[in-house]
Amino acid sequence: MSRYSRNRIYLSGEEQEMLKNFPLLIAGCGIGSNIAECALRTGFEKICVIDGDVVEESNLNRQNYTESQTGKSKAFSLCDRLKSINSEAEVSYINHFITGQNIPDPGQYKAAVNALDFHATVPFAFDEKFLRSGIPVVHPYNIGWGGMVTVVMPEGPYLTGIGKSENLNEVKVVEYAAGCRRFWKKPEVWLEAVLGKYKNEKANLPPPQLAVGSWYVAAMCTHVLVKIATGKFYKKFPEFYLSSIFQEEAAEFKQ
Repeated sequence: MSRYSRNRIYLSGEEQEMLKNFPLLIAGCGIGSNIAECALRTGFEKICVIDGDVVEESNLNRQNYTESQTGKSKAFSLCDRLKSINSEAEVSYINHFITGQNIPDPGQYKAAVNALDFHATVPFAFDEKFLRSGIPVVHPYNIGWGGMVTVVMPEGPYLTGIGKSENLNEVKVVEYAAGCRRFWKKPEVWLEAVLGKYKNEKANLPPPQLAVGSWYVAAMCTHVLVKIATGKFYKKFPEFYLSSIFQEEAAEFKQ
C-alpha cells in the first residue's frame, strides 16, 4: 500500500503529484511546526523551514516538539522530525532568525507560510518580498479553541490595510476578523470575550494559545495550501477562514 493511498477520493493521483512537486517555505517554527507536519503527511514533499529560536518548555503546550528537544534549534528539530516521517521528502532547514536583510529567495518556492512573530516589521518585509515575486503568503493564527487563516496575494490588498505595520500584531488581525463577523451579523461571542479578557490583563503577556488551535490551524493551512497547489478556489485577504470547535455562547468568559 502506497504512502498516500488513504488520501484517495479527497485527492486524485494527479493532485497528489502536484503537491509532491510544490515547494513550500514555512517561516517560523512555532505554529509552523504543526503546519509543516500536516502538510508533509498530506503529500507536500518539498518543504523548507526557517527559524533561529530554540525549543522552550512553554512551547510544549501547543507546538510540535518534545521535552528531549528543549534547548535545541526549532528548525533543526522540526526538520529532523519531518525526515523521520518521510525520509525521501526534500526537507531542509535554515537555523537563523529572519531579518530585513536575510529573507530567503522567493524564486525557490511557490507558496510561503508567514508564521513569524510580530515583534517588529519583519513579517511585513517578508510578505513584501514574496508578494513582489508573485508568491502568495499564508498567515496562520492560533485562537485557542479554533484557528484563523488568511492568504495575502501579490495583487493585494496587504495586511497593512488593517493598520500601520509598526503597530500591527496578531491580536489586531484577529480583532479585525472578529469585527467583520459581527458586522456580518455572525458574531464570534466567545472570541470577543477572550480578546476582551486578554486586553484587560495587567501584565504584558503573549496571547493565550492552545494545542487545539495549533492543530486546527495546521489543518486549515494545509487545506488552503492544497487549493493553491492544485489551482482550486480559495479565499484571499481581506476575506479569511475562521473556524472553531467552541460554539457555545462562552458565558464563563463574561464572568
